[in-house]
Amino acid sequence: MDIGIIGGSGYTGGELMRLLAGHPEAHVVAVTSRSRKGQQVGDTHTHLRRIYDLSFEDLSAEEVASRSDVVFTAVPHGTAMQVVPSLLDAGVKIIDFSADYRLRTEVFEKVYKIKHTDPREAVYGIPELHPEVREQSFVANPGCYPTGASLAAAPLASAGLIELAVFDSKSGISGAGAEPTGVSHYPNMAENIQAYKLTSHRHRAEIAQELSRLDPDLKKISFTPHVIPSVRGILTTAHIFVKEELSEEEIGEIYGNFYGDKPFIRLVKGIPMLYSVRGSNFCDIGFEVEKGSNRIVIISAIDNLVKGASGQAIQNMNLMFGLDEKTGLWMPGFAP
Repeated sequence: MDIGIIGGSGYTGGELMRLLAGHPEAHVVAVTSRSRKGQQVGDTHTHLRRIYDLSFEDLSAEEVASRSDVVFTAVPHGTAMQVVPSLLDAGVKIIDFSADYRLRTEVFEKVYKIKHTDPREAVYGIPELHPEVREQSFVANPGCYPTGASLAAAPLASAGLIELAVFDSKSGISGAGAEPTGVSHYPNMAENIQAYKLTSHRHRAEIAQELSRLDPDLKKISFTPHVIPSVRGILTTAHIFVKEELSEEEIGEIYGNFYGDKPFIRLVKGIPMLYSVRGSNFCDIGFEVEKGSNRIVIISAIDNLVKGASGQAIQNMNLMFGLDEKTGLWMPGFAP
């Protein structure tokens, strides 16, 4: 497969190229960046030196499509909708990293305060929840927080058992992007945990959309994110209040049946750890039942740059091209 990447200078672009370098069917032929036009990819992504002999180019969507079988669009929210129509007209497959096509148009406009100029449907690319990815030519790659949160609660939502879902997620600083900000400035982040957008984070809309798709009666969903002094990973603590008391055996059976054939979901005994999934496409899930209560605490751990972004995008690509979804992704995490 010849692969084009529109917007390849950020963390997700670099991670995408790192993973594709080991993919037996992938050949990256074009990477765009207006600000870095003419510069070697390895000068920006220094871990890719001698891995790629490519320079960033300033190409139109049509020019990228003319070289490619599949195009990844890793551009800011509101920008993807300007290039996706041309890519679709060119007949290439597309995996979009932005939020432009993740939500229903009216929800996107309300949440992102951007007028949508290309209101079309795209499949939401969590393959464990959307097997129809296999038949698609255009997939909206999910946000990192919604991936960890949705996977943590999906089996119980699908069973119609959730009364209230409260998600508390803690992310490594790479989720803020490659450009430095006040939040990511080292003195502000070191030895600190920063909660932000306590009740209004945009990713709540994705979590609610996914879980309510599985259970249309589920309305009570809350989400609060935090940034922690770590580079990678998202640890999500899901406080799930169910409609009836469930034993650990019953929950284990529900999760085992739901994820039994999903290679990147690992159901673990005890508490999942970030170091077990860093650098990998795995999502580790563990849980504990609060005795005498209807509360279940479910922990999920993912790498925000892999299963939360670039790895999941490749998983989607594999399925869209009829490959084993593990191709190029079957590797352990960076431990310790």
